[in-house]
Amino acid sequence: MSEAEQLVRFYEDAYSSDPARASLYSHWRALGAVGKADHVIELCRGAGLVPAATLDVGCGDGALLTELHRRGFGGRLCGVEIADAAVEIAAARPGLDAVERYDGAHLPMAAESFALGVLSHVLEHVPDPVALLAETARVCSAVVLEVPLEANWSARRGSKKLHAAEVGHIQRLSRDDARRIVAAAGLRIASELEDPLPLAAHTFFARDARERARAGAKWALRAGAHRLAPALARRAFTVHYACLCVAPAASPRRAATPAPGP
Repeated sequence: MSEAEQLVRFYEDAYSSDPARASLYSHWRALGAVGKADHVIELCRGAGLVPAATLDVGCGDGALLTELHRRGFGGRLCGVEIADAAVEIAAARPGLDAVERYDGAHLPMAAESFALGVLSHVLEHVPDPVALLAETARVCSAVVLEVPLEANWSARRGSKKLHAAEVGHIQRLSRDDARRIVAAAGLRIASELEDPLPLAAHTFFARDARERARAGAKWALRAGAHRLAPALARRAFTVHYACLCVAPAASPRRAATPAPGP
């Protein structure tokens, strides 16, 4: 089985699991979408970019697009995904203009069809992140990418490696790795940010008051460490990194008006 076929099977299973598990992870993705939307909007507004059309590449069940719609950001909202089960869920969400299946490598759209592309927690799952970012940049005038920075001491532990494999991570990236991917795709970084994740994310899977307290203490320690010594924090534990990527000579503001039609 090829890597692409393995990835499709992994996600078909993830979105077609038993109802209780599916419900739990649906709520987890909705929570994650709040932070991801925060990052997309902050990066775009910092660059003066108000996109007329947005394409979420690897949109999953459409949680991020739905959150952007709720906030009235992104213009025409479309997504592509490799798993039929996820496409079915996302396509049924109100407020999304189109959700299509794609092969994980090639986007079925013309060049510069969208003002903004989003690759949020996708590149760590694919065998060739440079190629997918470049393909997204072909179709989108600007791209927000977000990845977890898992090249750290905590992520080296056996339990963390096992969990990363269980959720389909095949790349373990540092911030420098992410920057090199952007450069190798022929793009430059217009703006960037990091997030050690909010309290709600740290406590989501806690089963009782004791676990919530422990998770809350962990959040406070990590948030404080990242605020005071971000470079050391990146070496110690996983933070999320997001950046707005544009063509070397492009101004992000120019990306607000896309070419006609996808």
